[in-house]
Amino acid sequence: MPTVNNSSTQALNAIDFSQNYLADENILISQLLEQANPGYEKRQAIKQLAIKLVENVRARIDEMDGVDAFMKEYDLSSKEGIVLMCMAEALLRIPDKDTAEKLIKDKLLDADWKSHMGKSDSLFVNASTWGLMLTGKIIHVDEDKKGFAKIFDKLINRTGEPMVRTGVYQAMKVMGKQFVMGRTIKEALKRAQTAKHQAYRFSFDMLGEAALTQGDADRYLQSYLRAIKAIASANNKKPPEDAATISIKLSALHPRYEIANVKRVLAELVPSVQKIVDLATSLNVAVTVDAEEADRLELSLMVFEQVYSQSKTGYDGFGLVVQAFQKRASCVIDYLASLVDKHGHKIPLRLVKGAYWDTEIKRSQEGGLTDYPVFTRKVNTDISYLACARKLLAQREKFYPQFATHNANTVAAVRVMANDNIGYEFQRLHGMGQALHQQSIDPVGLNVPCRVYAPVGSHEDLLPYLVRRLLENGANTSFVNRLVDLELDVNDITKDPIEVVRTHAHHRHPQIPLPKDIFQPERDNSVGINLADVATLNQLEGRLEKLKSQKITATPLIPGYKGSATGKDVYSPADLDFLVGHCIDANAQDAQLALDNAHGAFAQWNNRAITDRVKAINKVADLMQENQDMLLYLLRHEAGKSLTDSISELKEAIDFCRYYAYHANKSMSVALKMPGPTGESNFLSLQGKGTFICISPWNFPLAIYMGQVVAALVTGNCVIAKPAEQTSIIAYYLACLIHQAGVPQMVFQFVPGLGREIGNTLCQSNKTTGVVFTGSTQTAQIINKNLANRENAAIATLVAETGGQNCMIADSSALPEQLVKDVIASAFVSAGQRCSALRVLFIQKDIADNVLTMLAGAMEQMSIDHPGHYSSDVGPLIDQASLDKLNAHVDYMQKKGSLIKALKVPENLKGYYFAPHAFEIDSIELLAEEIFGPFLHVIRYDARHLDQVIEAINNTGYGLTFGVHSRINNTIEHIATRIQVGNCYINRSTIGAVVGVHPFGGMGLSGTGPKAGGPHYLQSFMTEKTITNNIAAVGGNADLLEISEE
Repeated sequence: MPTVNNSSTQALNAIDFSQNYLADENILISQLLEQANPGYEKRQAIKQLAIKLVENVRARIDEMDGVDAFMKEYDLSSKEGIVLMCMAEALLRIPDKDTAEKLIKDKLLDADWKSHMGKSDSLFVNASTWGLMLTGKIIHVDEDKKGFAKIFDKLINRTGEPMVRTGVYQAMKVMGKQFVMGRTIKEALKRAQTAKHQAYRFSFDMLGEAALTQGDADRYLQSYLRAIKAIASANNKKPPEDAATISIKLSALHPRYEIANVKRVLAELVPSVQKIVDLATSLNVAVTVDAEEADRLELSLMVFEQVYSQSKTGYDGFGLVVQAFQKRASCVIDYLASLVDKHGHKIPLRLVKGAYWDTEIKRSQEGGLTDYPVFTRKVNTDISYLACARKLLAQREKFYPQFATHNANTVAAVRVMANDNIGYEFQRLHGMGQALHQQSIDPVGLNVPCRVYAPVGSHEDLLPYLVRRLLENGANTSFVNRLVDLELDVNDITKDPIEVVRTHAHHRHPQIPLPKDIFQPERDNSVGINLADVATLNQLEGRLEKLKSQKITATPLIPGYKGSATGKDVYSPADLDFLVGHCIDANAQDAQLALDNAHGAFAQWNNRAITDRVKAINKVADLMQENQDMLLYLLRHEAGKSLTDSISELKEAIDFCRYYAYHANKSMSVALKMPGPTGESNFLSLQGKGTFICISPWNFPLAIYMGQVVAALVTGNCVIAKPAEQTSIIAYYLACLIHQAGVPQMVFQFVPGLGREIGNTLCQSNKTTGVVFTGSTQTAQIINKNLANRENAAIATLVAETGGQNCMIADSSALPEQLVKDVIASAFVSAGQRCSALRVLFIQKDIADNVLTMLAGAMEQMSIDHPGHYSSDVGPLIDQASLDKLNAHVDYMQKKGSLIKALKVPENLKGYYFAPHAFEIDSIELLAEEIFGPFLHVIRYDARHLDQVIEAINNTGYGLTFGVHSRINNTIEHIATRIQVGNCYINRSTIGAVVGVHPFGGMGLSGTGPKAGGPHYLQSFMTEKTITNNIAAVGGNADLLEISEE
């Protein structure tokens, strides 16, 4: 297990361009337009050169080979193109033939491969189509069997399905060869020396996913070192700029390469990178650090600077990649230029447009960021690229610019702006851009060197890379796709990006709203905090540190309350020596007073205009946002939550307020006019029911508490909030905000206390109209009995979200790396103290050994620490009782199960900590109840017995959350339609439900419904009233009598 850092959070030195991280696109593009503009005359020259380049490519379009030919034939507008991506992503890693055949049938059922056969002159395309068509024929036996197709049918009838499987495997391998330079570095180097490739330079990338374990990182490090030696040998003392180079991924060299672990990364990753660069320096091989996600940019620059600053005299080969689609790109170049000024080594800099754009957009929306780290229009990225290119070309004494592009406009712009062919090069991906860049390297053409970015690795390692390249370059909007679309006019695809941008009234894409506006016109999205920006993180931590001196005393908020003035001390579960504050509990007499108050206040609150109630609830949301620091502080120290979890919970609470306010206004503002006979009016309206008791849990003391309370309040009910005893201070602080927002004190009352002392009073009173409860199934059943046993009381409403035995099924088509990441998140994030947390993983036996080894290695990298440290993955349990129960379960599992991995709690932690555990068991029947904590159970299953697995899960009686990992649509549909759960998640984690996006709640023993954060939730808090008026009773029906004869 890695060394745990238990020191206080210390501010890191932020790189000074965070203001551009989420810059306003309209402002930034206006600035970049000037920086990108080389002048009218040069732009005209660029246009003419671009037209020439495109026309030359199209003139030889039938000669295209490799991926270019593939993209010409298969794009994302065709069903076959999508099928190919799905097939290539999964097939080759599936170890068992049964699952492989399921995937083949699943993906090829509706594909029309014959329509593509023979259309391309490329042997590669036809070989792929041949194998896939073979499979298509065995499925579509009713198709025309004339000629060539008939021969295939006879072949299939003689050879059977193994022949079909072989054909598809061959098709995938043919595809793989076109995308990968070689399975090993030696094979790739040998291929690079063939006549077809000799005119190009090469940069080799050792394919693979990001490291999940230290073993992965060690293997990648050795792979890089071996590759450098092989490259140096093949270079044979070529001039440095002509010689082959290597590209490295920092995420492959460290299993926790993320900003939360910055101190550990700098301590452990820098020496590994230094080792690579030292060897490369001694052998005169250049090394380029690849770009990754936006939230890793600052971290990558920290690593780069530490290694770069140690470069030896005479070595100018350590460089990196800059992504033009990031808003910080130009600032990064300025920062790197300052490093050159300081240390004197020229930096090879590969300028790319960027990859995973869609992921950056999605993550920004999920995080509620104020803007995006990337541009929302492709043409804006083009402008950024040109601005960066001009900056690099003007500083060739500091940089060796490497312009990676398959866009003829960009190639033309670079060549014209450079005004020569000295001190820079172009780059392209292996198998792509060949026709374009043959003109770049042609001595009578552009006469500029071009380097090929050449992936190296097995076909299995190819999968994620292949699919991403296809998605990016096969999309209808990509230049590669438009270049080979002969129906598009040359002038249309060589438009000057500067002129295009000038025509836009707004530079931000009109169909991509800001993250805060994605739910409009209904409501605002809650605003998050960009923790990937070190300056923002430092500022937040500084503010939270200052709050430690504040000690809040939570008291009952009951008008007329005359209780005790002293209370119990509240200590943090993360540090039993840290006093959070104090809490004064209410007693049964106080609870009765609250019931009397609410009963008297209901009529007036229920009759308040819905607009007034909506305004108050929206104000509560605003106040939570304004008081975010205190709420985050209390979540960290009273509930023991990590900073990431705390921010997510605050966002969820704010979303609950705005979502329920919108839906209440929508359903309650106007009575519904009902159809009926003439002479009568009929209107159906909604109103509150009375007094609701909201009993909220400690595991989401802010979000679930607020969700329950505001749903009841906004629909016209009075509320008595009884929070979990462990987190009463958070609930009290929120209660004060609710009153501050304008909700009357009689309408909303805060009644903290022990359930056994005030629970019966609240739930057995005839003045209680309903109870909203989140907690154990057993407690919900007790509440249900209490409500039902009341004499002469109205039938009460019970909305309960209770326990679960949450499971996940993963078949052998699942991507192991993604599966392990999602299992880790589902089982261990929040110390496993989520209602939705994963408790049991069913893994197909064919991949179990590999996945469980990877799981154990990934668990080793987890940090168990005080949540005050951003690097902490697992914080404390909530109390001693929870810790005792988990320790007892360890004893039980040691008798009944087989240990996969158990971490250890660092000795110097002084809280209720329990380290993540994973055990393999034989049957889910061994688990009599939910184990609420970071404890995972794993069961192997035979694919033939899938229905028995589903039945066993359903037989538990629980039905809250469930996950499935598979690439086979038929399997996914089969499982999803049969599993009896409230929330089914496919190829993702089982946690993190978003209000209004993933309505949350279970069935069976897991709850009553309706789902929290869903469109039907408010119905439980409202009752219906019909008003019928016989308008013809006095004087007849005037409206009917006055109807015109026409």
